[in-house]
Amino acid sequence: MKKMYKITTPEGIHARPAALLVTAVTPFESDITLTFQEKAVNLKSIMGVMSLGVKPGSVVEISADGSDVEKLFQTITDIMVSKEIGEEL
Repeated sequence: MKKMYKITTPEGIHARPAALLVTAVTPFESDITLTFQEKAVNLKSIMGVMSLGVKPGSVVEISADGSDVEKLFQTITDIMVSKEIGEEL
């Protein structure tokens, strides 16, 4: 399963948004990947996520595979919207 998100936070995905996302997805069993400009990292790795340098207005792809992907994407979308990190496209 894949979804695209546009990053709306003025700082892009820096330490705070990265930590919120990583913390939210870590309990899930599914493998989850964040892709930006043809670079893919494990969304459960805060250093990996921050290494992408995602800027405001960028579009990222999140893909996941596993038994709990529906709940996982619900959680990601909730965090993106409620914390004003991004919006689902």
